[in-house]
Amino acid sequence: MEKWIERQRHLIDFTLSSLFRRKRKNASLVFVYALVVFLLASVVFFVQSMRKESAAALKEAPDLIIQRMMAGRHELIPTSYLERVRPIRGVSSAKARLWGYYYDPVVGANYTLMVPADSDLAAGRIIIGDGVSRVRLAEEGDTMEFRTYDGKLVDLEIQSTLSSESEMVSSDLVLVTERDFRILFGVPEGFATDLAVRIRNPREMPTVALKAAELLPDTRQILKQEILRTYDAVFDWRGGILIAILSGVLLAFGILAWDKASGLSSEERREIGILKAIGWETSDVLLMKFWEGTAVSLAAFFAGVLLAYVHVYFASAALFEPVMKGWSVLYPRFRMIPSLDFFELSILFFLAVVPYTVATIIPAWRVATSDPDSVMR
Repeated sequence: MEKWIERQRHLIDFTLSSLFRRKRKNASLVFVYALVVFLLASVVFFVQSMRKESAAALKEAPDLIIQRMMAGRHELIPTSYLERVRPIRGVSSAKARLWGYYYDPVVGANYTLMVPADSDLAAGRIIIGDGVSRVRLAEEGDTMEFRTYDGKLVDLEIQSTLSSESEMVSSDLVLVTERDFRILFGVPEGFATDLAVRIRNPREMPTVALKAAELLPDTRQILKQEILRTYDAVFDWRGGILIAILSGVLLAFGILAWDKASGLSSEERREIGILKAIGWETSDVLLMKFWEGTAVSLAAFFAGVLLAYVHVYFASAALFEPVMKGWSVLYPRFRMIPSLDFFELSILFFLAVVPYTVATIIPAWRVATSDPDSVMR
């Protein structure tokens, strides 16, 4: 065993010295190789992190949302429906929610206005997200002007801003009192935007949703699981768009890498001929080329993955942000939680390392099995 390890060590030493003799050629190949791995790994990291962020953001979301439908569209729901939902077996609580969207022509952005379940807000005061604070240059104690549904202007004082730690879900959020919400949107008493239901046992969610649909046939039931699946599908779709955009680059690199690996230069052919002439076995030559392909592909893989990690988790994926997050005036600013999917990384490793390594062995085998004299000539 020690003899085998020593043999491999000598082969690796010789391989590295051979690579350094052609350092310009190999450095350029590693650079392009690492760039492609960087792009692919950035997409993988970004999609996984956004999935984790969305799951964390929805952790406190209601288990079931009930919306009233009219003519296929979301309509205000009577709060009296709560009395028909609460007795359903498995329901721990059910509350009416008031929320809506408000377009601000000053900055061309949509705000999400919501009445908090528990808050010490006084009438005429609001709490705003960091995104709203940035675009409106508004701070605690300032006032913001809103136009009601009937065209009147209402000034609301900013009581505070929401924590930046929750900016992914609160960037465009404006918390208002129930009285101010109904004044702004003209929502009559006894009506709400939807109903938020908490369920004791997560496995009973589909059953509770089915019972609610039977009791309230004019409503739509939305499970938290469905929302999470929708987010996953959206991020997978956007990641697929990026991969499709990069497919031309990947194809060009694949052709370049295969050409570099499968077509030995005259210098490399002469080197193999000399090694064969001085007593190297064909297996030794193949092992040398194996270690050469492995060294190049591993260096490119780890460099690309490391750069992708820095790009996504320290630079907030600046290259892909508009495509992956979507266009918006109120971009949330947050540092994504590192989330590594080792299964997808292993697939990326296999696609990046194995083909190139194999491609270096085949032409080396052809040369190594030829007559050394003819190869050197």
